[in-house]
Amino acid sequence: MGVIEKQRITALQTLLREAGIDYYIVPTADYHNSEYVSDYFKMREFLSGFTGSAGTLVVSGKEAGLWTDGRYFVQAESELEGSGIVLYRMHEENVPTIKEYLEKNVEEGQTIGFDGRVVDAFFGKELEEAFGGKNVTLAYDRDIAVQLWQDRPAMPVSRIWVVPEESCGMGVTEKLGKVREKMAEEGAAHLLLSKLDDIMWLCNIRANDVECNPVALSYAFISREKAVLFIQSAALTEETRGYLAENGVTCEEYDHAAAYLKSCEIDGKVWCSCADISYMLYKLVQDRTELVDKKNPTELMKAVKNPVELEHIRECYIRDSAALTKFLFWMKENAGKTAMDELSVAAKLDGMRAEIPGFLDLSFPTISAYKSNAAMAHYSATEEHFSRIDAEGFYLVDSGGQYEGGTTDVTRTIALGAVTDEMKLHFTRVACAMLRLADARFLYGCTGRNLDIIARAPLWECGLDYKHGTGHGIGYILNVHEGPHSLRWQYKQETPETKLEEGMIVSDEPGMYVQDSHGIRTENIVEIVKEEKNEYGQFMGFRHLTYVPIDLDAIDTQHMEPSDIRKLNAYHERVYEKLAPYFEGAELELLKKATRAV
Repeated sequence: MGVIEKQRITALQTLLREAGIDYYIVPTADYHNSEYVSDYFKMREFLSGFTGSAGTLVVSGKEAGLWTDGRYFVQAESELEGSGIVLYRMHEENVPTIKEYLEKNVEEGQTIGFDGRVVDAFFGKELEEAFGGKNVTLAYDRDIAVQLWQDRPAMPVSRIWVVPEESCGMGVTEKLGKVREKMAEEGAAHLLLSKLDDIMWLCNIRANDVECNPVALSYAFISREKAVLFIQSAALTEETRGYLAENGVTCEEYDHAAAYLKSCEIDGKVWCSCADISYMLYKLVQDRTELVDKKNPTELMKAVKNPVELEHIRECYIRDSAALTKFLFWMKENAGKTAMDELSVAAKLDGMRAEIPGFLDLSFPTISAYKSNAAMAHYSATEEHFSRIDAEGFYLVDSGGQYEGGTTDVTRTIALGAVTDEMKLHFTRVACAMLRLADARFLYGCTGRNLDIIARAPLWECGLDYKHGTGHGIGYILNVHEGPHSLRWQYKQETPETKLEEGMIVSDEPGMYVQDSHGIRTENIVEIVKEEKNEYGQFMGFRHLTYVPIDLDAIDTQHMEPSDIRKLNAYHERVYEKLAPYFEGAELELLKKATRAV
């Protein structure tokens, strides 16, 4: 174990010495900082042998280290054995960050190298600031390690398809017009986009180049009069190329983007978000003109769904909720009677979703976690590591789908048999947390940080908490995690806050996790709506999009306020009303029982 990886690290160190590079950084990323990375971009995995979805390798002439977070400590320790690579457990006491490690070890006059296409400009600028006065060179124009990967998989490419205007509610020409208005307000003559879901939204196209994200590898460069889409020619048909041309979008080859930006006419400032563009492209444009470093204007436009999108989303969530509810009924009825494990039941749920009209793909790999496995918030069962499921304890499933009418995300935890009083307390408080936030009213101008405490209060009252955000935005036939808005309680300077707008949708997902025992998360997706307007201002609220029962077998009403019980009963009344048309016979009786008043 680790022998091949040790040889690869040694070979890389030889290449680094020849290139005059003292420290080399290999992140887990593609050229667009996508959430999921295709096999073509798994250089860090190839070099280190670590297969987790998040981690960064740093190699020097003397040593190699891999940084990853708590989700992967056990996995990384096993997979790195024998490789000579040191595991740095991120966020643990006395463990340096990559930046701190480099600041301590890099000497004056040395060179830090990385492939500038897979390192974002935000991190690149951090390195500039850290080493600006130390005569340290950043070499970002070469992928040194690629010489070692002889059988590298092919670059992903899939045919794009057009989202018809009757499904997306706004044409490309209108979207380009709105983007150019925002550019004019910022004094920008050009806009450079590298964020794939922004580009897909702007051009009303989708593809399958990134797992679970219906996007195509691409760049876009928007000027006052011209819009250029850099995309692989194999992704286009005559029809899609013609559609884009009719809407004022010119297509160029994907790998010509850098050359184009070096030679094209730039007659003013270029707007680009350093958090969403590679360091290589950032430096290329910075060398030519002044930059406007702000979030892409497309991000907020995309986040505020229009009436056509919302209509499709509401319908989509009801169908998705019905499928998940039927799956949960099956789980409760068959646990202990039918052989099942985390992988087999996830496959069953995935298959049930695939039967929903308009299904395209999963929106992320299904998280299927039993008992203590669910205590790891982003646990992933694998063929090597999974648990059998019996008629006891909690089972958690976090899942979603991509449909022609929207993108879904939902989490439920159910009791498959006996659970302890403590587990019922935790489950009940999490349910109260989700429902209290969903029932909140707030004045326009609030951000997610103003509201996050509403969800945490039922847990904080008991001295409990969960170590993740309460909510994130969700795309429309796009990425299941979407900004710029979010629900979180901590202030972070590097994460700008965004006002919650009518038409945004956001997850409401408090949880509770006890190591070696159980994990609970109850997640609904809610739509942000306007309430009344009076002398105090415009009041806002949430409306449920998710209609899946909350398991009453795990509810203990002694841990609920009377208002919490009213919220639960009102929610279940709406669940029955929305889902009853999709149920009949014995399943309908189960739905009645699952949504009964308590």
